[in-house]
Amino acid sequence: MKLKGFIVTFGSFALATALLYLLGYVFTIPWLMFQYEYTNNASGFFVTTGSLVPLIIGLVISFMSEKIYLYKYRQKLG
Repeated sequence: MKLKGFIVTFGSFALATALLYLLGYVFTIPWLMFQYEYTNNASGFFVTTGSLVPLIIGLVISFMSEKIYLYKYRQKLG
């Protein structure tokens, strides 16, 4: 039960996050894309960051899928 629950939770997180990042790149949606770059040549400052929105949405989907899985599992036990 614990391994199956982990697989459902982690799988839904990984799939949702990857799908959202893919949609961001395919449709060029900046807040769903991973890469952001900032360069200031005058001071030599360079920063690269990525969007965390798909990760947060993936965590929410993962939480919801875990709750649904546990509900269905308990319902199945009777």
